[in-house]
Amino acid sequence: MNITIRPEVQSDYNYTESLIKQAFQNEEQSDQQEHFLVHKIRKSEAFVPQLSLVALTQTEEIVGHILLSKIKISDGTNEADSLALAPVSVAPEYQGKGIGSKLIHAALKRAKELDYDSVIILGHKDYYPKFGFKPASLWTIQAPFEVPDEAFMALELTPNSLKNIKGVVHYSEAFLS
Repeated sequence: MNITIRPEVQSDYNYTESLIKQAFQNEEQSDQQEHFLVHKIRKSEAFVPQLSLVALTQTEEIVGHILLSKIKISDGTNEADSLALAPVSVAPEYQGKGIGSKLIHAALKRAKELDYDSVIILGHKDYYPKFGFKPASLWTIQAPFEVPDEAFMALELTPNSLKNIKGVVHYSEAFLS
């Protein structure tokens, strides 16, 4: 399948939010609020427009979306910038065709080009390790809420960028409201 990845533009927003809602409507571990989360992130200081990407078919139909937004990792004394990968969405009829993987690879590449050093995700323990994600606990990085250790993961975009980082992830207000 020939898929093109490009930055999301404002005129995509309504369509993209509808796609996100559809993508998660049958997911067991979803609170069905992902489309609202994306809407709130776009209005927050955590939003990085260059890290909101869409996947297009040859006919220019948007069939996928990914968003990385700014977060902090803090131990109370030291603070480090990072990114949260949330969510990755693919239209139900296009799932299982590698579009999510293409979006993840493109977003991680773009984040590195923008000089971000790391990415944090709460996701499927069997899916994200293939992109290099490892349990965040390996770096003494913790979620701000109770989650299974194997589902809370980190990725160094720059080698050893998390070596001296530890603490709790602080998501933007968009995640908390």
